[in-house]
Amino acid sequence: MSARGSSRPTADAAVGERLRRMREARGYSLSALARAAGIGKATLSGLEHGTRNPTLETLYAVAGALEVPLTALVLKPGDPPAAAVDVRGAAVTATLLEVFDEPGATFELFWMRVRPGVAQHSPAHARGVTEHITVYGGVLRAGPEDAPLAAGPGEHVTFPADVPHIYQAGGPDEVVANLLIRSPR
Repeated sequence: MSARGSSRPTADAAVGERLRRMREARGYSLSALARAAGIGKATLSGLEHGTRNPTLETLYAVAGALEVPLTALVLKPGDPPAAAVDVRGAAVTATLLEVFDEPGATFELFWMRVRPGVAQHSPAHARGVTEHITVYGGVLRAGPEDAPLAAGPGEHVTFPADVPHIYQAGGPDEVVANLLIRSPR
């Protein structure tokens, strides 16, 4: 099935195992990482043990605290992007299409759908992360929570993602877009 109509699983134990290994490699206790990510210790423990399906918001909070791109959590090193799990949040479903590594940055390209009627608040990513969104359908409001930008079909927005930010359909229709996240090394 294509990425646009993906039927990938939403989470698996491998995500939790990668998360645990990264936490331990950085010397974080479960409590310390939970505090740094702004999530509950029980939530983090459930993620690590594969008993909880992580939301997009939770995965970004943990990735930001660990200072790694989201794909470091949802994709096994060396696996193709199609092996990554889809991630879902309050309003957004994101399917990884490709990861591009360059000497100074990692780029993650996602197919993104934003459901109308609810806003998704994303925690700040690591310092220097930017997001670039091209809208194909619907009207999107996205960007820093205090100054979101708007884009319709064929339009593009770029914003710093190292601050809390928001995604929201700006009307009654689902938003269909590509999201490119640039994470400096």
